[in-house]
Amino acid sequence: MDMPFFNVDPKLLTLSEQAEVIAAEAFSEITRITEYNQQKVLSAFIRHHVSESHFVPTTGYGYGDRGRDALDEILADIMGAEDALIRHSIVSGTHAIAIALFAILRPGDTLLAATGAPYDTLEQVIGHKVPSAGSLAEYDVGYTQVELTEAGTPDLLAIQSALEADQSVKMVHIQRSRGYNTRPSLTIQWIERIIKAVRAIRKDVIVFVDNCYGEFVEEREPNEVGADLIAGSLIKNPGGGIAENGGYLCGTKECIEQCAYRMTTPGLGREVGASLGHTRSLYMGLFQAPHVVGEALKTAVYAAALFSSLGYEVSPAVNEKRADIIQTVMLREQEALIAFCQGMQKGAPVDAFVVPEPWDMPGYTSQVIMAAGAFTMGASIELSADAPLREPFAAYMQGGLNYHSGKVGVLLAAQSMLEKGCFTL
Repeated sequence: MDMPFFNVDPKLLTLSEQAEVIAAEAFSEITRITEYNQQKVLSAFIRHHVSESHFVPTTGYGYGDRGRDALDEILADIMGAEDALIRHSIVSGTHAIAIALFAILRPGDTLLAATGAPYDTLEQVIGHKVPSAGSLAEYDVGYTQVELTEAGTPDLLAIQSALEADQSVKMVHIQRSRGYNTRPSLTIQWIERIIKAVRAIRKDVIVFVDNCYGEFVEEREPNEVGADLIAGSLIKNPGGGIAENGGYLCGTKECIEQCAYRMTTPGLGREVGASLGHTRSLYMGLFQAPHVVGEALKTAVYAAALFSSLGYEVSPAVNEKRADIIQTVMLREQEALIAFCQGMQKGAPVDAFVVPEPWDMPGYTSQVIMAAGAFTMGASIELSADAPLREPFAAYMQGGLNYHSGKVGVLLAAQSMLEKGCFTL
C-alpha cells in the first residue's frame, strides 16, 4: 500500500496489507448487512412518500410540522416499532435515555439493570451510586442491578430471580454496547434471550434497551425481538455523520406517548417542537446511516486485524460477530493508550494539529483521554478513540465516515505508538 501523504513505517504498511487480507471475510459480511439495511431504509422512505415539502422549516411551537411527524413514522417503520420520536432537541444519548426512564418510572418503582452497571454518565441520572439533584433516587425510584457472568454475558437465571424477589421492578434496562467495559457488546440474539427470560417471569415489565452504537450493525433491531422501548443518539449511528445533533426513542405507542409528555410537557407531547431547519439533515443522515455504519465497522475490523498482529488483545476479534461499532484494543500501559489516541488525532480531518491530553470529563469518575477530530463535536460515528485512564488501559475506538480515511487514522495511531517505543517491529 502506498501512502505518499503520510509518514508511516514501511513495516507497518506491510502489516496493514496483511491485515486487509485477514479482514476480507469479515468485510464481505459487513457489505451484505449494509446492503440489507440500506434497502430497508430506502423502502421506508419510498413507502412514506418523502418529498421536498417534508424539509420545510417550522418555527415557534412547531404545530403541524409534517416533516417532523413523517420522520417519526419512517424511523418507527425502520426499527420495527409501533411509534417513534426523533428530535434535534434531544441533546445526547444520555438525554434520550433519561427521557425514557423518567417517562416510565414513578415513585416506588424499581429500575433493574440486567447487564451490570450502565455507562458512567447514567450514574447521576440514577442517583444511587452518585447522588445528584433531580435524579431518579430523589423521586424515590429504586435501583438494583444484576452482574454479568464471569464470561461477561448476561446471567439469565439471576435476572429472573431478581424479578421474582422484587415485585416493584417496573423497568428492565439492557445496555447493548459495552461502554467503558471490556465485556462483549450484546447481539440481538442475546437481547432476545434476555427479553424472553424476563417475559417468562413478568409480562408487565417494560423492557428498555439502550441502543447506542448498535443501530444498523445487524439486520434486526431490539424492537423487533420484543423490546418495549429503545433510545439512541443521532451523532452516533442513525445520524449517518450528517445530523448535527439529536436523539431518538422507538417503542410501543403507550411508551412513546409517555416519552413525548416527558420530552416536552403533559398535554402537548409530540405536537410541539419546531424543526428550525434541521429536518433535511435528519432525513439525509438517517438515509445515509446504513452505509456509514458499514464503513465504521470495516474500520473497526481493520484495526482489530492490525493490532492483533502487533500482539495486542482486541475485542471483538476480526471474525467475531459484531453488535456495535466499538473496537476495543487492550494497550496495557497508560503511555501506550495516550500515544494511540494522540496518533489517531493526527488522522482527523478536523483539529489534526491538536494533541489530546487526559482531563476530568464531566460525568466520569476517572480522567478520560479522547481523540475526536470531527465535523460535529462529539460525533462517535466519526473516527474517534477515547478511554478512561484506568486498568486495563483499553482504547475504545469507534466510527469512520469512510473506511479509507479511517484506515489512515488507525495506522497513525500505530505509528505514534511505534515512535514512543510502545512496541518494536
